[in-house]
Amino acid sequence: MLKRFSDLGINEQLQQGLADLNISVPTDIQEKTIPVILDQKEDVVALAKTGTGKTAAFGLPILQLINIEKTTVQAIILAPTRELGQQIYADLVSYAGHMSSISIASVCGGIPIKPQIERLQSNTHIVVATPGRLADLIERKAIDIKNIDYFILDEADEMVVALKEGLDSIIKEIPKKRRTFLFTATMSGAIKQLVQNYMAKQVIHIEADMETIGHQGIDHQYVVVEPIEKLDVLLHFLNSKEGQRGIIFCKTKAAVNKLAKNLAINKFSSGAIHGSLTQGIRDRIMGQFREGFIDILVATDLAARGLDIKEISYVVNYHLPDTHDTYVHRSGRTARAGATGLSLTILQQEEVAGIANFEKVLGINFKQFKKADAQSIEENNGLLWAKKIFKTKPNRTISEEFRKEIRTIFHHLTKEELIEKVLAHHLAQTSLGSTKQDDSKLKNNKK
Repeated sequence: MLKRFSDLGINEQLQQGLADLNISVPTDIQEKTIPVILDQKEDVVALAKTGTGKTAAFGLPILQLINIEKTTVQAIILAPTRELGQQIYADLVSYAGHMSSISIASVCGGIPIKPQIERLQSNTHIVVATPGRLADLIERKAIDIKNIDYFILDEADEMVVALKEGLDSIIKEIPKKRRTFLFTATMSGAIKQLVQNYMAKQVIHIEADMETIGHQGIDHQYVVVEPIEKLDVLLHFLNSKEGQRGIIFCKTKAAVNKLAKNLAINKFSSGAIHGSLTQGIRDRIMGQFREGFIDILVATDLAARGLDIKEISYVVNYHLPDTHDTYVHRSGRTARAGATGLSLTILQQEEVAGIANFEKVLGINFKQFKKADAQSIEENNGLLWAKKIFKTKPNRTISEEFRKEIRTIFHHLTKEELIEKVLAHHLAQTSLGSTKQDDSKLKNNKK
């Protein structure tokens, strides 16, 4: 029999908040973690793959444990990126929809610090923060975390590598007598060192079903391409997924910019995010993607950590990730909340040998994706060309006299005849048109 949140000790107010969100059955990590946080006193290290519901696993019991009679900060939740921090904050606010006395603040980097300082002057029970911004606020004496009861590190494996300096300065400020909850998708050497250095000797280790949950519902595939055809193969794939939403991951900011420009030229509904963009632009693009105004997000691994966006049908690794952990986080953007999805990796021939290692370490199987042939690629490029024409806005600066001369040339053609002529002209400029003409000549010569 499936357990419910009431079976885990979650109170009525939080159950109502979950019901408003249509959440009724806890996930594996929630079922294992919530009673431990609520009923025991030890620190917790929770190992669970992305997409398994870690935010509720720590968020629900923390909300329940807060003493609303106290006006000081009682819990700090750290996230490696502002995007994830904002998402955690929004989730906590949603869970606490029927707990009006709970006060939650988000203090993440990339936006002006002054409003955050002013916000912290009001009663605050829970603070969601990025390490750099929290360290800055501590230095300015804008926040007091010397008496917190709970310290939560979400996506800790990312935090200890990229943001260790800020993390160290924060840990020096918090009391030794606190409970620390560490959530991670991988148990790296750096994580083990953090557990040893900063957590109590008595730590409860919790592990969700690592063999299946992290990859459940994901179809892992790869396609082998020559460098010159890489973009065309991607465009063919994206055209076949029209109307579906996906994320394309690149290794570098320059690659993101270049690919995003090509998608824009070909009139794909897309946007791009990477670390060099201002926070305002990143927020705007992410908002458009979340709300469905754009279908494709091109991103560096900034977007791979913890973001929970519904209905992501596919993920494309435009470049093979450097680590197995990065692949897990990238592919985990699809097949969320019981859905299915595709993770497609585009490889060059010399990279194919590395797939076996990914399969062995991650316990997954890759299938080879059938690459479109040359004719299909050219026909797809023709479709993209037609869509570009369809989406082109009329040029209102052209003189009416010139318009009349053009209309005179075409006036005797039907719509079908005009389309045939324009298409024939386009094909004559492409290799497909040249190939077909050569084939036709060859057949005529044989006759």
